[in-house]
Amino acid sequence: MDLQIHGKVAVVTAATANIGRAIAMELAREDATVIAVGRDSVAGQSLIDAIEAEGGQAIFVMADLLEASSPQKILAAASKFGSVDILVNALGGNIDQGFFVNSDPDKWTGDIDLNFGTVLRMTHAVLPLMIEQKHGAIVNIGSTAGLVGDYMLPVYSAMKGAVHSFTKVLAKEVGQHGVRVNAVAPYATFGQSPDEFSRGSRFHPDNDFFTSYAASLSPEDRAMRQRKTLLGKPFATPQEISGLVAYLVSDKASFVTGQIWSVDAGSLL
Repeated sequence: MDLQIHGKVAVVTAATANIGRAIAMELAREDATVIAVGRDSVAGQSLIDAIEAEGGQAIFVMADLLEASSPQKILAAASKFGSVDILVNALGGNIDQGFFVNSDPDKWTGDIDLNFGTVLRMTHAVLPLMIEQKHGAIVNIGSTAGLVGDYMLPVYSAMKGAVHSFTKVLAKEVGQHGVRVNAVAPYATFGQSPDEFSRGSRFHPDNDFFTSYAASLSPEDRAMRQRKTLLGKPFATPQEISGLVAYLVSDKASFVTGQIWSVDAGSLL
């Protein structure tokens, strides 16, 4: 399917792992020039090699979006290919987990900045360019956690809800300038091969963020952490998210803005 994004310049954050990596690959297959952003240079080069092997065009920018200077570094790299047409804010993750009453206030800002502050910074940097050129498409990766709340992930869930609200209000502000803003809210999504996990990913085999904590939970709490889906499998693959993102940034979705698109196998039903 020709999504009509040939030659467009797309910035994808968190492009070295899981959902972000699949999105970068998908946009490159649609002939966009991809500016892939991440912190892991090894995973970044692996991504670029994979894109180029399929005939696509991409560069890797090593940047940590927790640093205020990173958005301008990314835009400087992108400017070599032209003005940015597409921004996908795919960065997010869990810093802490557990019941809020037991949470460490010193860790709250980690979840807040990783999941929401990075979206604000990158979007704030790219918007003036999109407004000036009178077109652009932004997709923010939220989460079903931001719609219903993930058990024992209180601050993360709140920040994904903030991403959704920000998506809606920004769409109201910038639609008059030809800029569309949408969000995709996936349920649990896991890569299927080692290439889909950078060293910083919470899903990397060397990172036991989920497994170590799950082992300490009661059966009741473990059951509360996983929702039932309707399609016979508990998790999505990154490729089941990336196709929707490619559609939303394309001209095929030119009348779509301000929406939160749930990809959850019916779990919210």
